Amino acid sequence: MKIIETKDYDALSRKACEIVLQTLKETEKPVLGLATGSTPEGLYQYLIQAYQSGEVSFKDVTTFNLDEYVGLDADDPNSYHYFMNDKFIDHIDILKENVFIPNGMAEDIEKECNAYEEKIRTLGPIDLQVLGIGLNGHIGFNEPGTSFSSRTHMVKLKESTRQANARFFASIEEVPTHAVTMGIDTIMESKEILLLISGSHKADTLAQLVNGEVSETFPASVLKNHPNVTLIADEGALEKVK
Repeated sequence: MKIIETKDYDALSRKACEIVLQTLKETEKPVLGLATGSTPEGLYQYLIQAYQSGEVSFKDVTTFNLDEYVGLDADDPNSYHYFMNDKFIDHIDILKENVFIPNGMAEDIEKECNAYEEKIRTLGPIDLQVLGIGLNGHIGFNEPGTSFSSRTHMVKLKESTRQANARFFASIEEVPTHAVTMGIDTIMESKEILLLISGSHKADTLAQLVNGEVSETFPASVLKNHPNVTLIADEGALEKVK
């Protein structure tokens, strides 16, 4: 795992943008795996700026999002469909038919998971997967205890994850209890992984990732087994890493 330290969140976002742009320039029909949440927002802002300045086009890019809440319509402001459109997709020239996000409103969730997995298998592999990390070490919505051999599936969210995401909702009661997520094995099949970690509140999590053992009790630890992972972290996140 290659570790890049940046001074702050803005520098982290700029460095992440450089790496994504490099992948887009070197790959004929790039496939990106994208994450939601506050951590990659800066990356998306810089990618939008790169598009607006004529530095890059997304017309030949395909994207797969990591996850989506079960029970939220795509138009719901708290859905990840809405987040991605608002923060990124609506501001670039990517073709909407090349944007894939799990359907949390599907009548048959298991069928939706299998179909999503098949799309990745058909259109992939993912060239570069952008990841954040949860306080409990989850990647995507793969909570502690998720099998490293898991594929796209529905997961019951840990209470700690729901509490961490409650700031985006009017109340904790509104936070969905389940989500659809790419599985850990699905994520690990990406050619390259870009892990972004920012802020002192993630310092203990990052220290456990770097210093701890590989275990399903801490899902992100599996990334140590991947041959091509770049971790970008700011000073706050790295303050407990020796």
